[in-house]
Amino acid sequence: MAIQLKVLGTGCTKCKTLEKSVQEVVKENGFDAQVVKVEDMMQIMSYHVMSTPALVANEKVLFSGKVPSKSELKTYIEKAIHEQKG
Repeated sequence: MAIQLKVLGTGCTKCKTLEKSVQEVVKENGFDAQVVKVEDMMQIMSYHVMSTPALVANEKVLFSGKVPSKSELKTYIEKAIHEQKG
């Protein structure tokens, strides 16, 4: 079952960078994941995120307000996949 990853951000440079990095990490590692960009402020606020960009997996906020390295993103995604299976 594919994991859903949501990149929360209004379209700023950091948000676009995070979305691109998440897409690359998913592709490079063959993760079964669907990446969705959420730009609607009401939806973003529903996650109680105070700063963007943010990454959500399985409706759980993994982090906000930063753009982690690709190796950090890989770790976040692997953990979320593991939790989904668990």
